[in-house]
Amino acid sequence: MTEELFRQDGYLSEFEAQIVEVKGDWIKLDGTAFYPGGGGQVCDTGNIGGFKVTEVKYEGEDIVHKVPGNEFKVGDRLWCGVDWDRRYDLMKGHTAEHILFNSLHRQDPDLEIVKIYISPESKYVIIDRDMPLEKIADAVRFANKVVSDNLPVTKSVMSKDDPEISTVRIKLERIEGNEVTVVDIGDVDRAACSGVHVMETSEIGTIFVSRKVSAGKDGFAVHFEIGDNGKTEAMDLAYRCMQIIDDLGSKPEDVIKTVANMKHELEESRRQLKSAVAASLRSLEPEVVNGTPVYSAVVPTSDKTPVMDLCEKRKAEGGVCAFVCKSQTLMVMIASGNRSVDCKRILADTMAEFGGRGGGKPDFAQGGAPDADKADELLSAMVARIRQSL
Repeated sequence: MTEELFRQDGYLSEFEAQIVEVKGDWIKLDGTAFYPGGGGQVCDTGNIGGFKVTEVKYEGEDIVHKVPGNEFKVGDRLWCGVDWDRRYDLMKGHTAEHILFNSLHRQDPDLEIVKIYISPESKYVIIDRDMPLEKIADAVRFANKVVSDNLPVTKSVMSKDDPEISTVRIKLERIEGNEVTVVDIGDVDRAACSGVHVMETSEIGTIFVSRKVSAGKDGFAVHFEIGDNGKTEAMDLAYRCMQIIDDLGSKPEDVIKTVANMKHELEESRRQLKSAVAASLRSLEPEVVNGTPVYSAVVPTSDKTPVMDLCEKRKAEGGVCAFVCKSQTLMVMIASGNRSVDCKRILADTMAEFGGRGGGKPDFAQGGAPDADKADELLSAMVARIRQSL
């Protein structure tokens, strides 16, 4: 069993160890300060005997290190070094995650954590429900108060049947064995965690939530930055917001109301445009080709709903439709109630001519093309092929 030096001292970055097993690129040491990852935190990297360590993981009760191209043999004693800057960033990020989730949970006591991910490139926590940005902002303020208060971060071990376990943020079903490692952040947060953390919250520097995005069925991912990265991200976002405020001609204190008004006006304009497009399509007169009505038009909208509705209606009546919806790009639809017109083939031939792509079935196909300036030309090419088929 590998002695886990990182549990004794998370700040240990250099150490000497003996090789007890070599299997190609993978080696085992009698003891290691390399953290193999866990609790959402990625593993450490660094070097052993001058060779790069690219991956560290558990193998049963042992820890193995991937050292590509190593020339080691069992019994070698080697000087080892963890990439300290990377490790310290992960320690700060992991501790910051504890503080941030605690702060979010204070805003919504029913909130559950789904997943954690801490790496040098990305740090986020997935929560099981959406949360308004106003509450996230309040949570971030509280989190940074915890950071500036410089609270101690301590570890202890307790039994699963310890009465005090009820005070710990924990999912007991995920804990193997009877012992639980508990991390306390002052009197603010107490959570089960076997990862590596800083000793004082002020080491984190800053916690800044940079974005909130959907995580699909899992909920919502709250991404955050720490330290100087957090400050830089916050300033960059602030300047981008200032640019938007300037472009809107709004005062900073009025910008939320200004955007809400613009959003309402945009939604109303879209509703009116959709209604106008639907009315225009209903009044569209067809070209009759050998007894088959052919409906075609360039439609100035990115909302394809009314166009699809008309396609289904005219197809059921035995007609043929060819429409190009024009916005920043082109969206093309072709539908046919006449077996002589193969929509899939015609669309494929037309899209190839205009650098687009698409697919479908003989009675309905759709696709897209990149050049909005070629809407009329594309429609003419498609209608010409329909005429040839009829």
